[in-house]
Amino acid sequence: MKRIEGGVTAPKGFTATGIAAGIKKSGKDMAMLYSPAACRVAGTFTTNLVKAAPVKWDQCIVKGLPLEAGLAAVAGAAASGKAYNGAASEKAYDGAAAGGMNGSPDRTAHVVVVNSGVANACTGAEGFGYCRDTAATAAELFGIRENQVLVASTGVIGQQIPIDKICAGIETMKPLLSESTASGTLAAEAIMTTDTVKKEIAVEEEIGGKTVTIGGMCKGSGMIHPNMCTMLSFITTDASISQELLQKALSASVPDTYNMVSVDGDTSTNDTCLVLANGLAGNPEITEEGEDYQLFFEALNEVNTCLAKRMAADGEGATALFEVKIIGAESKEQAVTISKSVVTSSLVKAAIYGHDANWGRILCAMGYSGASFDPEAVDLYFESAAGKIKIIENGVSTGYSEEEATRILSESAVTAIADIKMGSAEATAWGCDLTYDYVKINADYRS
Repeated sequence: MKRIEGGVTAPKGFTATGIAAGIKKSGKDMAMLYSPAACRVAGTFTTNLVKAAPVKWDQCIVKGLPLEAGLAAVAGAAASGKAYNGAASEKAYDGAAAGGMNGSPDRTAHVVVVNSGVANACTGAEGFGYCRDTAATAAELFGIRENQVLVASTGVIGQQIPIDKICAGIETMKPLLSESTASGTLAAEAIMTTDTVKKEIAVEEEIGGKTVTIGGMCKGSGMIHPNMCTMLSFITTDASISQELLQKALSASVPDTYNMVSVDGDTSTNDTCLVLANGLAGNPEITEEGEDYQLFFEALNEVNTCLAKRMAADGEGATALFEVKIIGAESKEQAVTISKSVVTSSLVKAAIYGHDANWGRILCAMGYSGASFDPEAVDLYFESAAGKIKIIENGVSTGYSEEEATRILSESAVTAIADIKMGSAEATAWGCDLTYDYVKINADYRS
């Protein structure tokens, strides 16, 4: 596997662009991805009970449901006059799929339309209808079905999207679509909200004697917390792979990548990760979990890991990427629980901002994680590009140099490594420091 230049346009057959459609006060705010060849689709979505209209729309397509059934299943009160129930709605999805209610049997797509600035969340049946209007506009332009158009939104919750600007933006973008690296970057920039940098990556892997490429872009800076995938992420690949294994690979990758990121402990209403595979690499179709599947999974996981870390590093107001590694754990579950507890601690995050080796806060966060371990057996290290220092051994201070610790903690990427000496399992979580600017950004985000 090797990294190459580019993002979503790196795989064969994918084009993209991004424009300023006037949804936000300034800057690019609409993006589009397109593959003339039909793409198999996989997706994972927010577990927040409050789901944005685009999430509901895309779930219909990924699960192979007719859009009418999706509206009835997820719009709740707006569609049926009944109270919305998240668990019941998920069962309705699964039941409809099992019963053969399938709007797109092969679960394919050609187009993804994304807007930033307005989330289209908490907008009822009207918001879901705007998803359909968006898809209908793209479907007519490209000569495809409505349920072959995926949609995504990010921005302020509770506002209806300006559908006229969205539809006009689609018409503007169609002739601008290009497979160039620059066009992929335009798309990555157009989906940003409070992000300070665009986030994209591409990798190549030899699979079945063919070069398979996976490209990706994501946005995420605030309202980021592990609970599925806390952001918008779009992955493209020219691999030939069955829909079942494409979904399996994504679902297996998410827990160790996007689910291990936290900026502020808030899980979004719009979290969406979509993978589109158009098969143009020409590799033998991956239909079973053999060597080819493993190679594909490793490449996909590399893309997701990179994007997850870039989101953490670009947390709102952040000055440092904060990585927490738990090693020597008895089980993966134990390591995940403890690492997440540390990376989400406001006190720990504040200490990282102050370059303060306040290790007591880390041990405390480990202790209230709910996972069992012996505090008197823990070794803790801080590591960065400036070096590595052992802070505590067997639960007590090593008498370390505060000056050396501060120097190590002053880098733009800092890692805390805790060895709990119970086994060989480990896990890594990513977050960022907590700064004054986080409060400033979120105090007047809407107004």
